[in-house]
Amino acid sequence: MTARLPRAAVSTAPATLPPPLPGLDPAWSRLVTVPGTPSDSSGGPARPARTWHLLDTAASLTALGVEPVGTLLCVHGNPTWSYLWRSVVAQSLAVAAAGGPAWRVVAVDQLGMGFSERTGVDHRLADRVAELGRLTDELGLTGPVVTLGHDWGGVVSLGWAVDHPDLVVAVTTCNTAVHQPADVPIPAPLRLALRPQLLGRATVVTPAFIETTLAIAHPKLDRATADAYRAPYRGAARRGAVGGFVADIPVDSAHPSAAELDRIATGVAALRVPALLLWGPRDPVFLERYLDDLAARLPQADVHRFEGAGHLLPDDADVAGTVFDWLGDHLPHGTVPTQAGPGLPAGPDLRTDTERTNVTERTDVTERTDVAEPTGDADGPAHRPLWTHLTELRDSDEPALVEMAAPGGTRTITWRLLTRRIDEVAAGLLDLGVRHGDRVSLLVTPGADLTAALYACVRIGAVVVVADAGLGLGGLTRAVRGARPDWIIGALPGLAAARALGWPGRRIATVALPAPARRALRVEHTLAAVARRGAVRLAAGSALPDAPAADAPAAVLFTSGSTGPAKGVVYTHGQLGAVRDALAGQYDVGVGTGLVAGFAPFALLGPALGARSVAPDMDVTAPRTLTARAVADAVVAADATVVFLSPAALANVVATAAALTDDDRRALGRVRLFLSAGAPVSAALLTAATELMPNASAHTPYGMTEGLLMTDVDLDGVRAAGTSGSEGICVGRPAASVQVRIAPLDDDGRATGALTETPDVTGEIVVVAPHVRDHYDRLWRTDRASRLGVSDPRGHRTGDVGHLDASGQLWVEGRMQHVVTTPGSVVTPVGPEQRIERVDGIGRVGIAGIGPAGTQQVVVVVETVPAVRRPGLADPDLAAAVRVAAGVPVAAVLVVPVLPTDIRHNSKVDRARLSRWASSVLAGGRMTRP
Repeated sequence: MTARLPRAAVSTAPATLPPPLPGLDPAWSRLVTVPGTPSDSSGGPARPARTWHLLDTAASLTALGVEPVGTLLCVHGNPTWSYLWRSVVAQSLAVAAAGGPAWRVVAVDQLGMGFSERTGVDHRLADRVAELGRLTDELGLTGPVVTLGHDWGGVVSLGWAVDHPDLVVAVTTCNTAVHQPADVPIPAPLRLALRPQLLGRATVVTPAFIETTLAIAHPKLDRATADAYRAPYRGAARRGAVGGFVADIPVDSAHPSAAELDRIATGVAALRVPALLLWGPRDPVFLERYLDDLAARLPQADVHRFEGAGHLLPDDADVAGTVFDWLGDHLPHGTVPTQAGPGLPAGPDLRTDTERTNVTERTDVTERTDVAEPTGDADGPAHRPLWTHLTELRDSDEPALVEMAAPGGTRTITWRLLTRRIDEVAAGLLDLGVRHGDRVSLLVTPGADLTAALYACVRIGAVVVVADAGLGLGGLTRAVRGARPDWIIGALPGLAAARALGWPGRRIATVALPAPARRALRVEHTLAAVARRGAVRLAAGSALPDAPAADAPAAVLFTSGSTGPAKGVVYTHGQLGAVRDALAGQYDVGVGTGLVAGFAPFALLGPALGARSVAPDMDVTAPRTLTARAVADAVVAADATVVFLSPAALANVVATAAALTDDDRRALGRVRLFLSAGAPVSAALLTAATELMPNASAHTPYGMTEGLLMTDVDLDGVRAAGTSGSEGICVGRPAASVQVRIAPLDDDGRATGALTETPDVTGEIVVVAPHVRDHYDRLWRTDRASRLGVSDPRGHRTGDVGHLDASGQLWVEGRMQHVVTTPGSVVTPVGPEQRIERVDGIGRVGIAGIGPAGTQQVVVVVETVPAVRRPGLADPDLAAAVRVAAGVPVAAVLVVPVLPTDIRHNSKVDRARLSRWASSVLAGGRMTRP
């Protein structure tokens, strides 16, 4: 039974055209009357004529002289109106004017909403779906049609799609839902609005419901835009349908619209057309579970979560650009392409100069060849599972893992014990109901528990989610929620955070907990109990399943978040195996090698390499806590000959070298190879580390979460680079089976040029390798951008900017997003930073661009030696020296006690944060620390 609305909810008013409003061209607006119908012979009710306001680009396309390839039918929700789609309308015309596919956009105001007719009657969900159908009949839509809906307009648009399968070629949605689980309450804001004593007052009598919707935009709407959304709803008499929409939410199976919602949900699951699901995770009403449900019903859907965006997604994020990019990929001519796959979008020709000469030009973008095939194939018949070496060593009593910081002292785990534990945990997880494809979030610090849990999950085909504490609590929360795990295996800190912050997933603890703590943390099992269940199952003769296919997802690894929200990177089993093989081949690390892993990825990959791995005594979330003595102790404990440390950890090892004893130094003398990666490593730091490990070859690999090893350079190479005069940081030559090319920058700092290997051409670094990630998790737009112009599925646009030299070595000059576009040139940051760091009295340096693109000014922010106590303008002499050294025009020089860096590596200077800070303080804001 629904709550009763006040009399104002049944007011009537004719449809009108909207007044002049920002972003809304009056030429788009029209009124359309759907004629009434008399009662039919079966006694069906008569239908009065209804007049709709809608935005329609048909006339604008005619003025452009183009024929539409199809229609994009846009349906708003509550309490918005067609104004929500103004950017989609504008973008459609811009694409058509530029020669792209011309999509007619029809964006309706639902009856009682916007500037459509106030009918004075209730409109249930089934009514709205049918009314939209009568309108499209009146418009004469014949297809192809793509639907785009938001909020409850998403449900209506999908209902229309279900009812018009002959016209629909694709469906797209923004923050909507088609199913409400019976065992889960509707979201709290809606429960509040639906209270009988509040419904009418909050939605009709006052504009509270509208104001709340506008207030949760991210970023906040400017006043003119907010007023435009308010325009059709001024006065209670015009807000009746706002309350009616809320009252029509099916809260349970007895609700009058529940049956229609169920019908639509069932019909959506039967749709076989391409689908795009766009989502704002900061929506307090349409929660992530509704996206999960839609994605399950539309398994063919592409999904993109706009991190940081909320409910008003078309205002919060670039929905318009994303939709038309997607349409260009999937329906370039208004119909689904007959060839396999969607092909590549039209765009810049990114082939190499040689390929452009040797390959006949084609107009069909799906036939372009952009990057030659590399050697090796992650999915070929030679694929070996990640745990191959574990199987080979399962009867060995040699050490596999050494934990230096285990409770009670150093703990050593043999290969026999480790493989048995993995098998038992794997069998126990199966017994609990963990299945192939389930996602398991691992909130455990590196060590035996994490290793056993990770390899057990991978062994049974579950997908491990690895988001380390180095992301910070906020980043970790976004990562875990976005990865939507079915299970969480966690130590106490991770479980406490999961409970406090509402992370999804059933809980398994790595430690035994008292019953009250288990209840409070919602822990169902312990890892030890899971292993015991598995042991019983294996003893009874149950076998573990066959190895998952090479192309099955195996892991979601999260980027550091140093250049924006951390992204989930999906690896298949074949690609993880290729990562293992690439590292083993490059560094001769394998069975019998002792490895000190002060960097989380190597701690996890050690067993896959067959290496004897030791985790040194350190806080893995704070690399600078690692000391020289801790490294020496770890070398002794594992008889290690290989050491892998992050640059921040390596810097602290060098800084604490005075505490080393003679025995420590002799131990470090056994090391034959040490590696440092994750951020640039200077020749001075590598040299200092070599003095501690005099028999070791020093290497610094270049890679990223999307591809852990792309190039490599040793200390001699770094030293030689320092005398070459080239800009940037030399990261060496490509590893085996890796190809590196450059997409040159244009005058606007965009990487639009054809891929090239020509020396000294600066642009975005593009890599191709068998061990590159499969895709980004629920980030269709990000994934598309990382592949644009790269036809090989193993290709990746890194987002780094750099160049190749005449000898084929790669030089990194910064990040694409940190390129500064000044009036006279495009400035990449690393070269000027390096030159400035040579000035006496200066430590680390960060270059920031302030101002509009194309007219940006360079600001230099430096740490001084000794450090200043508070931020401010540099003194005139220091500023003058910086300007001389920079080699580019500098608008201002600022000094800070410490430059901001990323959390995971403590090394990468956050230039984007510096830019925001410098813009603020130079505009007269407070001189706070960045």
